[in-house]
Amino acid sequence: MIRAFCCLAFVGLAAPATAQVTPYDPAAIEVDVELLLLVDVSRSMSPQELAIQRRGYAEALASDQVFTAIQGGLVGNVAVAYVEWAGAYSQRVVQDWTIIRSREDALAFAEAIHFSVGEGMRRTSISSALSVGAAYFQDNGYNGLRRVIDVSGDGPNNAGVPVQQARDEVIAQGFTINGLPLMTRDGLGNIWTIDDLDLYYRDCVIGGPGAFLVPVHDWSEFAAAVRRKLVLEIAGLTVPPPGAPDAHMGPRVIPVQSATDCMIGEKIWQRYREGWEP
Repeated sequence: MIRAFCCLAFVGLAAPATAQVTPYDPAAIEVDVELLLLVDVSRSMSPQELAIQRRGYAEALASDQVFTAIQGGLVGNVAVAYVEWAGAYSQRVVQDWTIIRSREDALAFAEAIHFSVGEGMRRTSISSALSVGAAYFQDNGYNGLRRVIDVSGDGPNNAGVPVQQARDEVIAQGFTINGLPLMTRDGLGNIWTIDDLDLYYRDCVIGGPGAFLVPVHDWSEFAAAVRRKLVLEIAGLTVPPPGAPDAHMGPRVIPVQSATDCMIGEKIWQRYREGWEP
């Protein structure tokens, strides 16, 4: 049964920076990793692109490579949830927490994603997605050796609290945040994105032990990028160091100062408002 997600928004947004790791629950099911897939469905993306996203995640989860990674884990299973997000109060559960231990489990999860239907939602709040996503792990019935939040998006944060604040609070709770920046530049909202979105994700969004990102430059690359990313996350591997053609390592467990403007999305939104208001 899908648990209420809207209520968790208030829990997540109120999480303090000093929040502790969730205590071990002896009654929960042991899994190699608890993996939350946070997928951007803001209105800067066309209906065709939303369909490509869902199909790409479905194909990746049903692939031989991902299932082999699941089987190769210490426990041999994973817990996965798939949630779409946009603005500060716009998150929807497409597939609630589900254990995947067999090929049939993987195919059922993939089918639920592939045939889901949902429209795009307003604004882009990576910060709220991260905060609400972290709260969504609470009492999910699983004990993972690792807890990973996988967030995709086609633009910087422009709503909710600053993304660095939310990122730091989530890392403090013991999560790893990985990124899938979508740099395709062919959607409906190019005014909302930036050229160096991969660096923005590297410096402002991802973090925690072994954090990494895999940028997507063309929609034809999407399914392969998701598949590669899921294999790395499930297997607990890291990717090549900075300079590799298709991946960047995460910056650190404790974020450091960088040259990237982590408020650039808010500034773009403000310029837009000033251009439309008298």
